[in-house]
Amino acid sequence: MELARIDARSLKLQVYADRRTAGEAAARDAADTLKELGRNEDRIGVIFATGDSQLETLRALTAIPGLPWERVSGFHLDEYVGIDQDHFASFRRYLRENLTERVPMQRFFEINGDSCDPARVQREYVKELNDADPQLCLLGIGENGHLAFNDPAEADFDDPGAMKIVTLDSECRQQQLAEGWFDKFEDVPERAMTLTIPTIMKVRKLIVSIPGRRKSRSIRRTLLEPISTACPATILRTHPNVTLYLDEESAAELGGLV
Repeated sequence: MELARIDARSLKLQVYADRRTAGEAAARDAADTLKELGRNEDRIGVIFATGDSQLETLRALTAIPGLPWERVSGFHLDEYVGIDQDHFASFRRYLRENLTERVPMQRFFEINGDSCDPARVQREYVKELNDADPQLCLLGIGENGHLAFNDPAEADFDDPGAMKIVTLDSECRQQQLAEGWFDKFEDVPERAMTLTIPTIMKVRKLIVSIPGRRKSRSIRRTLLEPISTACPATILRTHPNVTLYLDEESAAELGGLV
């Protein structure tokens, strides 16, 4: 059951009792979008986020019947540099287990983070992404307000490139540790390949799943702080079609807003 709904400029926000119902609501929104696109598009480009925040959404979305997966060209937002595809924390592994092995997607393009030629990886990936012209992105927001791996020090709202290699800040790396992807802080990679913020903002529709108490501060910052790279997610307030799906825990610092 939806508990609250607010608008912040064009940004829409819905709050649910727990992460499961929030994820299911986000999945229904994504499913409706895929069905609508399937009526008019021969190729549907979709970008998928990873991490703990996306698990309930992907679980629900891949269980919905009748979606036009056979026309979907999938992409993911980011990947660690130097990490093997079979590593527990690899986003390639995550998306295989939680998405591409569950639905008959036409094609999925992976970011090869352990390539010896990262420049070539970026060139080829960006070409495929541009050809697909993504119409939907499933997204999250980091504890430091990052979008994809665009941490505050790396975020650029006018970034000239579609993809880049970034250095991850300590708060971002600590989040990966806290979510259980690594055994100790020193194991968390310091660099990653990521789609840039302009690339994300070009996508026609953004569905943002953000459950959990650890995200409550970044949600408040996203809604209330001035739009700046100090909290990269504030830029979402300028997108024409974005909905945030929260649970009661992630909405805990919104006070009288909901």
